[in-house]
Amino acid sequence: MADVTERMLALLSTLQTGRPFSGEELASRLAVSPRTVRRDVERLRGYGYPVETQPGPGGYYRLVAGRTMPPLVLDDDEAVAALLGLATLAAARSDEDGALDDAATRAYGKLDQFLPARLRPRAAALRASLETGQHRAPSVNAEVLAGLAEAITGREVVSFDYLDKRGKASRRRVEPHRQVHLHLRWYLLGWDLDRSDWRVFRTDRVGGLVRTGARHSSRELPADTALSYLRQGLNADRRRVRLAVRAEPHEVADALKYQDARIQRVGDQETRVDVWLDSWEWLVINIAFLDADFSIVEPADFRTACAAFARRLLAASGQDGSETADPP
Repeated sequence: MADVTERMLALLSTLQTGRPFSGEELASRLAVSPRTVRRDVERLRGYGYPVETQPGPGGYYRLVAGRTMPPLVLDDDEAVAALLGLATLAAARSDEDGALDDAATRAYGKLDQFLPARLRPRAAALRASLETGQHRAPSVNAEVLAGLAEAITGREVVSFDYLDKRGKASRRRVEPHRQVHLHLRWYLLGWDLDRSDWRVFRTDRVGGLVRTGARHSSRELPADTALSYLRQGLNADRRRVRLAVRAEPHEVADALKYQDARIQRVGDQETRVDVWLDSWEWLVINIAFLDADFSIVEPADFRTACAAFARRLLAASGQDGSETADPP
């Protein structure tokens, strides 16, 4: 399939020059047989490209003028995934011009124009049938994300204005290394040149981005991944709790959907969970929605606190041997 796709793109690139090509000429350019050229031309027509054919002696193939913008080469599942991805980004509303959600909304409305003709009805049906719940999220400028991405790829130092969580403004010079998306927030992990240390920046607080043109060498990340480093910082004041749960991973994920949890199947009927929490009470509240047996592997003081709470619940229900008054 990769060879077919590469050949189709090469054929399309050739035809987009606008001049006619004979079948033999195209076969020679693509190093295929004339029969393969004919099949590939039919594929292009199926994707919505108007390829004109003149049969007989002096015959040719030519792409009709005015159709140089190609439809996206997506199959059915890829087209659906692209639309759903845009819809998800568009649901994080910020109501600011130039924001990523605004760009996603515009692209969501235009995508079907660039899909093959056979996929446009499905794209239109999906759009008409889909509603997404809106989530309020900090505005992130699409141009800033793209500029940082290019700087990261080119190992280029950037400078920008930054507003920290206390509202203090500063100008920063940074070697950008990774961008991370977590819990509806965008972050930049970079080496702060003025502080000679790694820093994580909220991208929605970045403004006045300038790519300096100065290059920097590669640095070893301070953790296995940028995401793990970010989580270490976000969870610095929280306790890691490990659970063994007798439930399917997707069931556990539903119960802990608002928590930063790592969920892994470890047996046919057991799921291991690492979750970072402020207190054992949060654990009880969340796990109560999961109708499954579980055990607290660590920390020990969470086990002790939960055991004491369980005894109070048993006493309140009369299941510890004491009697409770019947309701009136």
